[in-house]
Amino acid sequence: MPSKLYPDAAAALAGVTFDGMTIMSGGFGLCGIPEKLIAALKASGVTGITAISNNAGVDGFGLGLLLETRQIARMISSYVGENKEFERQYLAGELQLEFNPQGTLAERIRAGGAGIPGFYTKTGVGTLVAEGKEHKDFGGETYIMETGLVADLAIVKAWKADPYGNLVYRKTARNFNPMMATAGKVTIAEVEELVGPGELDPDHIHTPGIFVQRLIVGTDYEKRIEQRTVRQREQI
Repeated sequence: MPSKLYPDAAAALAGVTFDGMTIMSGGFGLCGIPEKLIAALKASGVTGITAISNNAGVDGFGLGLLLETRQIARMISSYVGENKEFERQYLAGELQLEFNPQGTLAERIRAGGAGIPGFYTKTGVGTLVAEGKEHKDFGGETYIMETGLVADLAIVKAWKADPYGNLVYRKTARNFNPMMATAGKVTIAEVEELVGPGELDPDHIHTPGIFVQRLIVGTDYEKRIEQRTVRQREQI
């Protein structure tokens, strides 16, 4: 069995990237994002990316790095309110945007990974989201059809992996990562810890290794906090 482990993010991306590609990037806000792979994508110079991600990172971090270098041409996402450069590019007509309700985005990715080309949902009926989409009634209620999403490349962040690419995520850092891992034609996972064969409890594996083609181990993660809220000390 060929090794799935690569020495670094640049090596893992070699031969996979091309201009105009579609990339799914895991994470919610800045939690569970593939920091090393995003940085390597920036260094690769690949352009014209359609990025599928819950959000666009923040200025200077996460997918925000690829926005600053104009490597992303189109975003398919549900929330972009933390990124001023995103706002500027969109309002200036420099960036295409397809907004999705968050649950719809999650289900589109899950459906794509499951080989389901489309599904019906009530979410968005009667709003701008429904414009141009097929409408159908079920049980007296109107639904709109949404299509499944697949990507040329899915980049995901996990906590632990074994050499076969079986992945375990940690708490809320799981978010969009497992479903994106199933929906990439090629999936590259970056992890914090590599364990030996058989060391992962089979019942605790979130993403089976069959979905993962390449694997890297990262170090020195920043794990920035997007919004920090603290309680004010009471005056004594």
